[in-house]
Amino acid sequence: MGARTLLLTSCAILAIAARGADSQVAIHAERVSEQPLLSPGDSWTKFGLFNPAAIQAGAKTVLLFRAMDTQETSRIGYAESADGLHFTRHPKPVLEPETTYEDGGGVEDPRVVRIGGVYYLTYTGYNKHDAQLCLATSRDLIHWHREGVILPAYKGTWNTGWTKSGAIVTEKIQGKWWMYYLGTRKDPDGVSRDYMGIASSDDLIHWSDASRQPVLERRPGAFDSRVMEPGPPPLLTGAGILLLYNGADEHLTYGPAWVLFDRQNPARMIARANEPFLMPRLEWERIGNVPNVIFLEGAIERADAKELELMGYYGAADKYVGAMRVRIRIE
Repeated sequence: MGARTLLLTSCAILAIAARGADSQVAIHAERVSEQPLLSPGDSWTKFGLFNPAAIQAGAKTVLLFRAMDTQETSRIGYAESADGLHFTRHPKPVLEPETTYEDGGGVEDPRVVRIGGVYYLTYTGYNKHDAQLCLATSRDLIHWHREGVILPAYKGTWNTGWTKSGAIVTEKIQGKWWMYYLGTRKDPDGVSRDYMGIASSDDLIHWSDASRQPVLERRPGAFDSRVMEPGPPPLLTGAGILLLYNGADEHLTYGPAWVLFDRQNPARMIARANEPFLMPRLEWERIGNVPNVIFLEGAIERADAKELELMGYYGAADKYVGAMRVRIRIE
């Protein structure tokens, strides 16, 4: 990407607050640019470049993004930046479809964490029939070893459909590792909807459902009545586990929000937003391969900030990458 002047947008900052168990969360978000940070290019990124995971690797900000070619096959690419805003892409993908569970559709929508010197990448393997939550590991963010499907489709305790979007908590709780994920089930009204589940693991490789029901109830008519999908890896705070997630209504308009879970019982919700903290407004967020989508998937904490502040990286309209500054206050 060439040099670009990055400006804060003039749109109103949204502050969303809710109270539960004596905890209050307020989030302020603002775009850092009126233009995408990354856009489709040639060959394997021609149809779309979007939905990035993000991680700080030394002095570099690294994005692991999803890219689609004109056959709509997805691969995961690598981009790095010294300032978190201007990125240089590697010319080749770092993860391409190779297995039967990735054949045809590819590898999609990564999240990444670093634990004990190892990077753990959750992603969706899609073979044009089934989407399943998968895992790969690396020590350099470039060379990845597949660990396989970690939550198979159609075999959950409550989710009778696909699995996606694994957001791993980076510290053990009650002697186990925890991960929020998306599972699909058909509701009594006959509509398939995407709910949020939770899984646990002893070794970060082998995972199983940790609840008999989703960890968030559906709210008919709300902004997240159709989709409740984990975003970046959760944040451990003194008030609980703060998870930024992506909600979509029955019209499939997407925007990010937050939920706070109990730090000692990760399946128990404490508080939850009533509205998203950013919604599609710019043309490239409203018009693309899928319209009206802001999908937050990567976030990096700013160490120099006086309060909890993140640089969040999001997919826009399943075609572009944008960024937002997110300031969080928990009381």
